[in-house]
Amino acid sequence: MKRTKIVDVLKDTEYGKDVCVKGWVRTHRSSKAVDFIALNDGSTIKNVQVVVDAGVVSEETLKQITTGSCISVNGKLVESPAKGQASEIHCESIEIYGLCGSDYPMQKKGQTFEYMRQYAHLRLRTNTFGAVMRIRHNMAIAIHRYFHEHGFFYFHSPLITASDCEGAGQMFQVTTKNLYDLKKDDEGKIIYDDDFFGKQTSLTVSGQLEGELGATALGAIYTFGPTFRAENSNTPRHLAEFWMIEPEVAFIDLNDLMDLEEDFIKYCVQWALDNCKDDLQFLNQFVDKTLIERLEGVLKETFVRLPYTKGIEILQEAIKNGKKFEFPCQWGDDLASEHERYLVEEYFKKPVIMTDYPKEIKAFYMKINEDGKTVQGTDVLFPQIGEIIGGSVREENYDKLMAEIERRNVPMKDMWWYLDTRKYGSCPHGGFGLGFERLILFVTGMQNIRDVIPFPRTPKSAEF
Repeated sequence: MKRTKIVDVLKDTEYGKDVCVKGWVRTHRSSKAVDFIALNDGSTIKNVQVVVDAGVVSEETLKQITTGSCISVNGKLVESPAKGQASEIHCESIEIYGLCGSDYPMQKKGQTFEYMRQYAHLRLRTNTFGAVMRIRHNMAIAIHRYFHEHGFFYFHSPLITASDCEGAGQMFQVTTKNLYDLKKDDEGKIIYDDDFFGKQTSLTVSGQLEGELGATALGAIYTFGPTFRAENSNTPRHLAEFWMIEPEVAFIDLNDLMDLEEDFIKYCVQWALDNCKDDLQFLNQFVDKTLIERLEGVLKETFVRLPYTKGIEILQEAIKNGKKFEFPCQWGDDLASEHERYLVEEYFKKPVIMTDYPKEIKAFYMKINEDGKTVQGTDVLFPQIGEIIGGSVREENYDKLMAEIERRNVPMKDMWWYLDTRKYGSCPHGGFGLGFERLILFVTGMQNIRDVIPFPRTPKSAEF
């Protein structure tokens, strides 16, 4: 008999029909007269109840079916007398695919997320991580749909690059060289002539620079792919490997950019509420009881547009009135997450788009304002997360961009191609970057970024 996914079985009201379901056992309760097996196949947060009457399956077989076992069940779909479920399956036969011993790490309830990270290859079978991964999928679908519907083109930027977009130098090097026998010149510098690419290359920290090339040809593009940062950051908000969404748009100004950021993120949140109802309700019950209320709140509010200077004034006033912050907060400082969250959660009580940052704390490519001190950068700040989007209008003038590159001593020897966009038919343009996992953190209510990606890559951790 052909398999039916459990998500479809639970919607079916054609009672009396024969069905076949396959999946993993969540629970198995036995009595003399009847056994109840809760089965899940990952297609939904909900289990289907399989009722096994005495004598239908041998006692010896039933004893082997423990939590985590994988089975196939043939039976009849019937209306359920039990509360909370419309239907169940009256078993006619069971086939065991894989048994699961008492040492199965995911069989107990109430395990901590930290414990489950040790078993990232098995934690996906739990209700919580199943919900998170289904929402992650839906967010990816929403992102592609949004940009497709708004006339953007999906643009693939390289993962291996010779340029450092952020200028931080915290990049993972890519090489085929024998690390035990490195050729060096008279100054002790490594010679890369015999390396695969003939030069030093690394994993990308951002697809933005290549995205700018796409925008100045196609008008509006977006990238969506993995990025890598070799930062030794052991925080609940950082990963060494994560996914980024980076739209780039020609002929956009600062106000249009902020409109795009707000519209885009509201679209994604609405998609989650419309398409992930069961998973969100589960997470709202067991992970964060304010989750759905917070998601709905984002849709209701118009995001605050807040200049950095005004934000600093608000924070300093709060300090005068007794508010304690761990980190200093003077004009020119890069705001910490605690500052961002105060503005969003306590002061405005709604999302904030902060603009016009001091140029010294932002990247070289951001357009400098007429005051000569601030740039047209934008950060979207969200409750519980802090910064979720970072963007800017880019400097399109060749002479101004070169002056800033020289002032900062940015190494540009391998980036002649980027400067060509300012030499040949330059145009105003801008864009932003959204860390995909930070979006998933917000939409799921999870507290640690390691728990919204299947296999987290963090300092000293590259398991699975």
